[in-house]
Amino acid sequence: MSLSRLSSLMKLAPSTAVRAATVQMQPQRNMTAHAEPGHSGQFKTLAVSSPKPFVFHVELHRPTKFNAINKQMWLEIKDCFEGLAINPDCRAIVVSAAGKHFTAGIDLNDMMGVGMQLAEVDDVGRKGVILERMIQLYQDSMSSLERCPKPVITAVHKACIGAGVDLITASDIRYCTEDAFFQVTEVEIGMAADVGTLQRLPKAVGSQSLARELCYTGRRFEAAEAHASGLVSRVFPDKESLLSGAVALAETIASKSPIAVRTTKENMVYSLEHTNQEGLDHIRLLNKLNLQSEDFAQAVAAQLTKDEKPVFAKL
Repeated sequence: MSLSRLSSLMKLAPSTAVRAATVQMQPQRNMTAHAEPGHSGQFKTLAVSSPKPFVFHVELHRPTKFNAINKQMWLEIKDCFEGLAINPDCRAIVVSAAGKHFTAGIDLNDMMGVGMQLAEVDDVGRKGVILERMIQLYQDSMSSLERCPKPVITAVHKACIGAGVDLITASDIRYCTEDAFFQVTEVEIGMAADVGTLQRLPKAVGSQSLARELCYTGRRFEAAEAHASGLVSRVFPDKESLLSGAVALAETIASKSPIAVRTTKENMVYSLEHTNQEGLDHIRLLNKLNLQSEDFAQAVAAQLTKDEKPVFAKL
C-alpha cells in the first residue's frame, strides 16, 4: 500500500467513524420472532434471541422430542437463516439446543407421514417427484447455514445424530461438551445421507478414510475423537461453559468489520470447491471494492493510532 493511500485513509477514518456511530443501534433482546425485519410470525421449533450486540442465538426447541427435526423445523431453520442473512443487526450466530440432547436427528414419525403420502400415488415417477422436492427442501434448509454470510457457530451437547451432523457440518465453527457424541446413522435406517454430511464431513475432518468409516458403519464417536479429527475445535466441560464460550466467540467476531467478515466467509466457502488460483481470483474481485470501504479506513487508522476499537456501520 502506498504512503499517499495510507495518508488518505487516515484522513477519512475520523469522519467515517462519526458517521458509523450515528447509525449503530443496539439490537433487541429475547427475540422469538423471525429475524427478518417486519416479519410478525413466530417460530414453533426454534427459540431466537440476541444475548449480545449483533449476536443472535438460535436454539433448536423441541426438547421433549430430543430436538428431532420434523418438517416444520426443516422449514423454520431455512426461514430463520435466510432472515438472519439480511438482518443488519446480526453479525454472528450461535446455534445450540434445548433439553437433554442437541438433536436425535430426523423425526422418524414425520417420515412415516411421507410414506403415507407416497402410498396415495401409484406411479413411481410421480413418487420420485414428491421425494425429490422433499429432499431439495431439506438440503436447502441445511445449506442455509453455509449460505448465510454471517459466521455460524454450533454448540453441541450430548447426542448429535443423523441430520444433526448435516446441520453442524454446514456451520463455520463447531464447539462441543465433553459428553457430546456424534453419529451418521442414515445407514442404520437403510438410506444414504442426502442433505450434506457426505459432502461436508470429509472436508470437516480432513480424512476421507475416517469420514467413510463413520458414514459406512454409523458408529458413535465421542467428543475426544471429534476434537482430535478436527470436527470440533474446542471441547468444554459442560453446557453452560459451552454456551458462554460460543457467545464470547460470536461477540468477538461481531466486533470486527462486517464487510471483512462477510467477505472472508464468502471466499472460504467458495475456495472449498475451487482451485487455489480460482480462490485468489475471487477474493481479488471482492477486495477491489472492499479496500475502498469505510471499514478498511477506520480499522487501519485505529491500528496505527492505537485508538479505541472502531465502530462499524450496519450493512
